[in-house]
Amino acid sequence: MNKAFFFDRDGIVNKRIIGDYVKEISEFEFIPEFFDIFELICKKGYIPILVTNQQGIGKKLMTEEQLIIVHDYMNKNLLDKTGYEFTDIYYCPDLAGSGSSRRKPAPGMLLEASEKHNINLTGSIMLGDSKSDIQAGISAGCTNIYLGNPPYESADYSFKDHSALLKGINSII
Repeated sequence: MNKAFFFDRDGIVNKRIIGDYVKEISEFEFIPEFFDIFELICKKGYIPILVTNQQGIGKKLMTEEQLIIVHDYMNKNLLDKTGYEFTDIYYCPDLAGSGSSRRKPAPGMLLEASEKHNINLTGSIMLGDSKSDIQAGISAGCTNIYLGNPPYESADYSFKDHSALLKGINSII
C-alpha cells in the first residue's frame, strides 16, 4: 500500500483570504515555505494529495471551472518550482452544515483518495490549519499536523508556522 501526505489548501499551500475565497489566479498567492515542504514530502515517497473545502462554489461566489483554473495554475507552478505536483486534488463544494460526508471535518475526501490510490491511511499524514482538517485526519486514521498558534491539542504535532514545520518535519516523516 502507498502512503499519502494530505494537504489542506488555504493557509497551507496559499495565503488565506480572510472573509473571502480565492476565486481566480490573481488572488492565489503561494506561501513561500510551502515549496520546500512539498518537495521534501514528495522526495520521501509520499503521494501528495490536496483535500480542500470550497464552499465558495456552493455559495455561488465562484464556479467549479474557476476552481479548476486556480488548481491547474497551482500545479503548474509546483511542477516548475519543485519538479512535483499534486497527484490528485479533492474538493468539496458543499456548504457548512450540509452534513456532507466529504466536507471536512468528515473524512470522505481522504477515504475516497485512499480507495483510488491504494493508500494506507495509518501510514499517511494530514496537514491543516483548522480543527476541521485535524478532525478529518483523525477520523481517517492518519497522523495529523496542525499549523497555527496556539497549538491544537488533538493534533499529533503542532507547529506555529511553515518555518517551524520545515525545521521539525524530518522527525515526523
